[in-house]
Amino acid sequence: MKGIVYLTKKVEFSASHRYHQPKLSVAQNKRLFGKCFWPHGHGHNYTLEVTIQGPVDPVSGMVMNIKELKRILHQVVEKFDHHFLNLDLPEFKKVVPTTENIARIIWQMIQKRYPKISLSRIRLWEGSGLYVEYYGA
Repeated sequence: MKGIVYLTKKVEFSASHRYHQPKLSVAQNKRLFGKCFWPHGHGHNYTLEVTIQGPVDPVSGMVMNIKELKRILHQVVEKFDHHFLNLDLPEFKKVVPTTENIARIIWQMIQKRYPKISLSRIRLWEGSGLYVEYYGA
């Protein structure tokens, strides 16, 4: 059998952040970001879904060993889990840590560290009512 199979693994993490654009005035930030501009930040329980794609290996019957994918994703989210993103992650020193940007950064981290993985999609849930999807550049 040939064809591409999509495999999705879900992991969770908690983090806090603050929406703040240094290029804007305090008034502009308040207007643009509202309560998300609060100087002490706010937190979320995130759910990350990472979908990879590839052919099924004829020997293992898998696109990728799920234990290996789980290990990789835990290494990635470990960097985010229980951190204040604006201060603790250099990636967000000049980038507003929106859900959209977090998803993009996670994609870049996985691609950089594990170039053999064929990413298809990242879905990042910010709580239960909002998610973003990122499909790469």
